[in-house]
Amino acid sequence: MVASLTSHEPATGVLLWQGQTGDVEAEVAAARAAWPRWAAQPIAYRIETLRRFVNVVRWEEDALADLIARETGKPLWDARDEVAALMGKVDISVAAYSERTGQRRLEANMGARQSVRHKPHGVMAVLGPYNAPAHLPGAHIIPALLAGNAVVFKPSERTPAVGEMLVRLLHEAGIPAGAMRLVQGGPDIGKALTAHGDVGGILFTGSAQTGIAINRQFAAQPAKILTLEMGGNNPILVWDTPEIPAAAAIVVQSAFLTSGQRCTTASRLIVRDGIADTLIAEVKKLADRLIVDQPHATPTPYMGPVIDNQIADGLTESFLWLMSNGGRPIKHMVRTRPGLPFLSPAIIDVTNMKERPDVELFGPLLQVIRVADFGEAIAEANNSRYGLAASLVGGSPEQYNQFWSNVRAGLIHWNRPTNGAASNAPFGGIGISGNHRPGAYYAADYCAYPVVSAELEKPRASIGVGLKDIDVSAMGD
Repeated sequence: MVASLTSHEPATGVLLWQGQTGDVEAEVAAARAAWPRWAAQPIAYRIETLRRFVNVVRWEEDALADLIARETGKPLWDARDEVAALMGKVDISVAAYSERTGQRRLEANMGARQSVRHKPHGVMAVLGPYNAPAHLPGAHIIPALLAGNAVVFKPSERTPAVGEMLVRLLHEAGIPAGAMRLVQGGPDIGKALTAHGDVGGILFTGSAQTGIAINRQFAAQPAKILTLEMGGNNPILVWDTPEIPAAAAIVVQSAFLTSGQRCTTASRLIVRDGIADTLIAEVKKLADRLIVDQPHATPTPYMGPVIDNQIADGLTESFLWLMSNGGRPIKHMVRTRPGLPFLSPAIIDVTNMKERPDVELFGPLLQVIRVADFGEAIAEANNSRYGLAASLVGGSPEQYNQFWSNVRAGLIHWNRPTNGAASNAPFGGIGISGNHRPGAYYAADYCAYPVVSAELEKPRASIGVGLKDIDVSAMGD
């Protein structure tokens, strides 16, 4: 049943977009019909078309960044960074396609040539998140189209306007309308799309809860490719360092960039007890200075609101729950504007809590855990079902090697924020953060499958064993 869908600016509450939920059956059918022709195009043609997309985005760069900022609430500078990452994704995907799924020649018997080539899966469903509504879906869509797949894209129901503009720009660049489809809607539309029999793969970025549900749905469907980029309960470990102000800045960047709405956000600060008071005081002092305001405000804000009041309510309730169960507030979470989802960055010491919940708190809420030795710090970092990102700040090279070797995460950094992932490297986690199909540079791996071919221009074969002798007397004259 068709239903209405709306999107409001988090920073103002103003209606930004309204439309109707889509028709999954019709969109998948259109993509299925268009796919063979798109897949048959030479790779050079698909590359040229996607490079035109970069030019189209550059032409509308300001408009796209403004729309992202208004629909997500993130500061305009953050939205501009997202648009730049989206444009950079094309050249990175082209390089990755050539390196990871290019054609190869191998030796074969009897003078045959043996080739390894790659075929697209068909129709790929892309389900995007709201925190980076252009770049993160684009990180699936661009390599999928490049490999020759058709795509049906469902944006987050919280950011339908950006999703609509992203698809329009792809069409303007020359991606056939049938090969790039858009279906708007909420969870029910997502479930219908992932369950559709003509969808050959699901490329998902979002919460662990939804990703696990999709994984369970596909347990009996091994023919479909499934890649899950899910959340994290990421640790940042600060050890002995004389650079306390720099360490504090790295912690603040890790915890509060994009209002904490990144899957790589650091939600757990693990710190050696001997430097904890000094570091925490510096982190709080810097967090107190962060400007939280609407995206286009002057002076420029570091943080905007979270995506909506429902999320803001859940975060404030989580802070109160932690405080009521043994957490010691260092910086309270405050709703700074009535009726709007603006939150101050919050810090709470949970060292003495008997049980710390292993959940993704997708917002500006940092939990502090004091430890006595480095082994305890690593054990605490691993005290999670998630395994996306982890950082060590300070420490010796030997301690970093120990950290790298023992911490369970797909992204491990030293003296860098947890949320500093690069698009020209693989991106993904373990545990309930992913399903061992990393994206970014490795997205080429799940957008096409290898086909091995042994080839001769003429038939050439003989059977040299296991045959009866020829009866010459029965052959006649």
